[in-house]
Amino acid sequence: MLVSDNDGKALVITRIFDAPRELVWETWTEPEIFKKWWGPKDFTTPVSRMDFRVGGEIFSCMRAPDGQDFCSKGVYIKIIDMELLVMTDSFADKDGSQVSPTYYGFSADFPNEMQLEVIFEGEDGKTRLTLKHSSINKLTKEELMDMRQGWDESLDKLAEYLDSELE
Repeated sequence: MLVSDNDGKALVITRIFDAPRELVWETWTEPEIFKKWWGPKDFTTPVSRMDFRVGGEIFSCMRAPDGQDFCSKGVYIKIIDMELLVMTDSFADKDGSQVSPTYYGFSADFPNEMQLEVIFEGEDGKTRLTLKHSSINKLTKEELMDMRQGWDESLDKLAEYLDSELE
């Protein structure tokens, strides 16, 4: 796994999964599968909806161990089948309306909208996934580290899901 913050403008994480690209792609594009791995360790995802087309919306709520829900939404900007997903990323309330990050206790400087790019590359039956979370230049070092930890834990859960599917 390679991680860099590109001078604070983006969080970039690259992971190689021991699973075919088609399966990894499905984990990002099928709401019922997405719910099985999305969110940091000990979080669950009771809600996930995807209108999987350019201009369509993605909406999910992940639930913390204490029961608090954190909802997010985005709009698909670009989709290249089995290769690339680009979407916006914002906080939302349970009804799917965009809310300020302060709604969930984040600082007023936390960006209202970010961009998420996910690249899928097949390599000898494995998948190199590169995730780029950008428009984060106003994040504090602590917020960036928290974001990195959340992504790392989510991707760990994704790896566990993929391993269970390939047993």
